[in-house]
Amino acid sequence: MKKKEFVENIIKTEYSEVMQKSYIDYAMSVIISRALPDARDGLKPVQRRVLYDMYELGIKFDKPYRKSARIVGDTMGKYHPHGDSSIYEALVVMSQDFKKGLPLIDGHGNFGNIEGDGAAAMRYTEARLQEVTQNAFLSDLDKDVVDFIPNFDETEKEPSVLPVKFPNLLVNGSDGIAVGMATSIPPHNLGEVIEATKAYMNNEEISTAMLLRYIKGPDFPTGGIVTNKDELREIYETGQGKIKIRGKVEIEPQKGGKTNVVITQIPYPMIGANIAKFLQDVAALAETKKTQDIVDITNQSSKEGIRIVIELRKDADADNFVNMLYKKTRLEDTFGVNMLAIANGRPEVMSLKQIIAHNVDFIFEVTRRKYTTLLNKELEKKEIQEGLIKACNVIDLVIEILRGSKDRPMAKACLVEGNVEGINFRSKESKIMASQLRFTEKQANAILEMRLYKLIGLELEALINEHEDTLANIFKYEDILDRRDSMATVIMNELDDIKSRFASKRKTVIDNVEEAVYVEKQIEEMDVMFLMDRFGYAKTIDMATYERNIENVFTDYKYVVNCKNTGRICIFTNTGDMHTVKVMDIPFGKYKDKGVPIDNISNYNTEKEYVVACESQSRLNLYNLIFVTKLSMMKIVDGGEFDVTRRTISATKLLDGDEVISVCALTDQKQIVLKTADGYFIRFGIEDIPEKKKTAVGVRGMKLSPKDTVENVFFTSASSEPNVIIDEKPFDLYRVKLSRRDGKGTKIRL
Repeated sequence: MKKKEFVENIIKTEYSEVMQKSYIDYAMSVIISRALPDARDGLKPVQRRVLYDMYELGIKFDKPYRKSARIVGDTMGKYHPHGDSSIYEALVVMSQDFKKGLPLIDGHGNFGNIEGDGAAAMRYTEARLQEVTQNAFLSDLDKDVVDFIPNFDETEKEPSVLPVKFPNLLVNGSDGIAVGMATSIPPHNLGEVIEATKAYMNNEEISTAMLLRYIKGPDFPTGGIVTNKDELREIYETGQGKIKIRGKVEIEPQKGGKTNVVITQIPYPMIGANIAKFLQDVAALAETKKTQDIVDITNQSSKEGIRIVIELRKDADADNFVNMLYKKTRLEDTFGVNMLAIANGRPEVMSLKQIIAHNVDFIFEVTRRKYTTLLNKELEKKEIQEGLIKACNVIDLVIEILRGSKDRPMAKACLVEGNVEGINFRSKESKIMASQLRFTEKQANAILEMRLYKLIGLELEALINEHEDTLANIFKYEDILDRRDSMATVIMNELDDIKSRFASKRKTVIDNVEEAVYVEKQIEEMDVMFLMDRFGYAKTIDMATYERNIENVFTDYKYVVNCKNTGRICIFTNTGDMHTVKVMDIPFGKYKDKGVPIDNISNYNTEKEYVVACESQSRLNLYNLIFVTKLSMMKIVDGGEFDVTRRTISATKLLDGDEVISVCALTDQKQIVLKTADGYFIRFGIEDIPEKKKTAVGVRGMKLSPKDTVENVFFTSASSEPNVIIDEKPFDLYRVKLSRRDGKGTKIRL
């Protein structure tokens, strides 16, 4: 028995080339098949498949709603082999009138709201097609107007594109993130887009500036005001740019001199969770004392529309307050435009004119295929009708042929070819006439299937009238197919019909608006006291309140710092970092107020560090700082090095395993005393500590035994008593022998 020979076929290639090709294939798959819309129908594949599946299931606008879960499951099983959540999300978005300029699906149930609440689960909601979707997206699919392609497992057929009758890419816009690219196309007004499409059909050399006479700009479902009208021409010529949009604000005078600022329309990017973020930002303006005009904020929005009411105090400057909202919140925002879509099988950034041109070419192609199909059907009808009319004229002969034939093929052969062999005729004349018959195959079949009631005079008259209608249709369809002007007229009539039935008034105002100018009120500078307890809750109080409660302040609070309300507080931590906080960001209130956690208004992290000192930044500019660490490293740093605006900086460099235990301003201190965990003390003069930069480690203050660390730092001065409390016992610092820096120190029992 011969052994089988195996031939090795090893293909050697560069690994990077394989990875590059694989990634490019993956990227193109995501770009073409998932993330970007087609320039012709303005739909992504998942949207197209959902609509086609609903069409196949017969869920029409005038039929009952069907469960969303049924639609999602059918779409996933037949056309879209991806997650059900992505299919349901596409269905939900196509039903939301606050996201789409022209919703394509009629949702029944909880389909989410403008404030970001999600839709109910698909098992609870129901849906059906909108009338416009059925009439303008799916109505001609049975007329061979688009190509059908196999689905993912080649068991079904699906349309490669839907025969949309207007530029849906502009009307509903699109957004999506692919691999290495993204699309962001704003929605536009249906009526304006149709008028611009007709203008392009009348003059293909039309400029973007002329098109903008019809399409004023984007028309967002949420309304708002586009403020950079003059920049729109460049945006629509290049397909890229930024549209500035503001919310619509109304000022309503109230009793007692008060004013309500009412927001009735929001910028399109604010929909969803950004509405709650906006309310938080407005509240933060009051909490941080950016404005003291706000009395109350209420969100009175409902299904009828947006209504956010901000109540202002008496005599507040409402116009200046509105300008502050534009400057400091998302009430004024930008919509980044990148009109990227799939055109001719590849992604392309297109101008306004290019998008309309692609759609017009597509609509003409769809119309050509539609009327070609209709013409062929009419020609087929004409052929059959002419055969039936001719047969009626010689009906006696036809009956004689049928009676004399042995079977259907014999009768058909006589009708088509004039073959009279085997047929019994009553007369020689009938046989001669029968031999001259030349009906077509289709005519012969129609004659053989014709019922006797068709011989009634009225039925024959109806057949003749129907034939005349068929001839008229053939003439009409041939004229549409032969003359572009005729086809254009048909398309324009359909566009006018769609506009009259489904277009709505523009919601977004397009204008040139000057940039909002907010005049920030000058804050009257005054002294305040910064208070922070051992739990990290901070606040500021005025000096009068501080003096009334001075006996309790140092008992109730761990850190007490005198500062200006316009200044900053510097927080030094054990990790060697310094966090700065604007005093204006710290709540100003009564002595009994709790305050706010310091980590809420700074970069301070309670889980990774703890506070060792707090100082006013203005005070640091006047004094030097003494740093001491638990490994006995110390230095003096010029306080001016900490005059920074950054929220967090590194205040000192630390050795591995070391941390800061004391930061103190150098005023009139003469000597420093260090105490270790093992009970060793050392006292030496401040002059022994060198001045270093904040980036330096410093010098050693005392020699520590293994595992011993510095626990406490004390200072002596001419203006203070040398007595301190250690372990709840009084201790005289002068009990510690005066020595030099970097000694071992002396162990003292308390």
